[in-house]
Amino acid sequence: MIPLTPFSGRRIGVLGLGKSGLATVRAGLAGGAEVLAWDDSAERRNGLGDVRMTDLAGLDWRPEDLLVPAPGIPLTHPAPHPAIAAAMAAGATVTGDIDLYQRCCPDTVFVGITGTNGKSTTTALLAHILNQCGRPAVAAGNIGTPVLELEPPKPGAIQVLELSSYQLDLTRSFRPDVGVFLNLTPDHLDRHGDMAGYLAAKERMFANMTAEGRCIVGVDDSYGVELAGRLRERGLTVIEVAVGRSLPEGVYVLDGRLYEDGLSVCDLSRAQGLPGAHNHQNAAVAWAAERALGCAPDAIARAIARFPGLAHRIERIGAVGGVSFYNDSKATNAEAAAKALAAFGDIHWIAGGKPKAGGLAAALPFTGGVRRAYLIGEAAQDFAAELDGVTDTVGCGTLANAVEAAWQDARQAGGGTVLLSPACASFDQFPNFEARGEAFRAAAEFIIQREGAGE
Repeated sequence: MIPLTPFSGRRIGVLGLGKSGLATVRAGLAGGAEVLAWDDSAERRNGLGDVRMTDLAGLDWRPEDLLVPAPGIPLTHPAPHPAIAAAMAAGATVTGDIDLYQRCCPDTVFVGITGTNGKSTTTALLAHILNQCGRPAVAAGNIGTPVLELEPPKPGAIQVLELSSYQLDLTRSFRPDVGVFLNLTPDHLDRHGDMAGYLAAKERMFANMTAEGRCIVGVDDSYGVELAGRLRERGLTVIEVAVGRSLPEGVYVLDGRLYEDGLSVCDLSRAQGLPGAHNHQNAAVAWAAERALGCAPDAIARAIARFPGLAHRIERIGAVGGVSFYNDSKATNAEAAAKALAAFGDIHWIAGGKPKAGGLAAALPFTGGVRRAYLIGEAAQDFAAELDGVTDTVGCGTLANAVEAAWQDARQAGGGTVLLSPACASFDQFPNFEARGEAFRAAAEFIIQREGAGE
């Protein structure tokens, strides 16, 4: 835990008692602050012992107070939560746990990563490379662990933070040593109003940076190009990253090879944990950030090749008899599944679950490498109709049946890839996508051990 000792004696209101909110409550109490907590859900308000529950919308706010809302609570659009409106009207500081964390760890090196797609993989990859290069690093933030639940960083440690637009909306003082922007596609517009508002939230990553820092910006979309230009106008140091085209300066990927300032520096085909062209931007951005932090090229290249991948995101489980098993349970819609389908050939594709609007439409153009689809869950019948005339399908009912059937077919075909990329939510058969992915892992590992024993 990170005790909020710089705020000892201050009054801190915590709005929203999910993971990050509860971590803020505990950190505030440990640091000697007066903590007032509230959640609009009566269920979440129960069971917190001595924590003082106060309806923060009716609090007599003072300018010296702090309000720390959960990132998902509306800050401005379509309208601020009543507690946020009341605090702002009184001149109190509305901030997030990221600002509090940096305030408590002023001598720590921070890397912030944002964008619409690839944040989690890039965050995990950056921390992996740093640790492989002998630079102790921890990945946290939106990737899973609330920052105030971390242990106080040791001297020389680097904090690699995945930051959503919701978290960045709440930053006021955060200043990363290296700030990373990956890409921007339409998302969360109900929160930000339009793409301009969405980009503005992402741009808060760089609001307090100075020329001593480094801004890593993906320029494969117009928003990144626009952002890079604005940052340069402020006198900041910008390193551009592109995929599929060369840059006169910066980092780019062509034909699976990574280049820095025109020199080939890394063969990404060796990185089994980063399959598919969509991971090339993640690798290129990580390279640029690691170089900005002073890591040697050879060490970075070795670490990229050793990256095991992020759980449930095109995660390689293993192989036997010429058949590889990949867990992409995080692909809960067709757009995400399309990226996995584009990464492989000879695919035995496990899909289905609780269907989402749009069905498989976004994935259909990428089914050329699919040899057969093994359909599970509520979506099985509808998916079979969508795939009629596209590829062969078989209804399997459960995930365990699908893994076994896909393995048998792939083995008889002489090899291939058994890919779980469901294009569906998990809630018909599993509590979450993680549980679905773990069930796939268990089934795949059982087959690998069973068949491997006879090789």
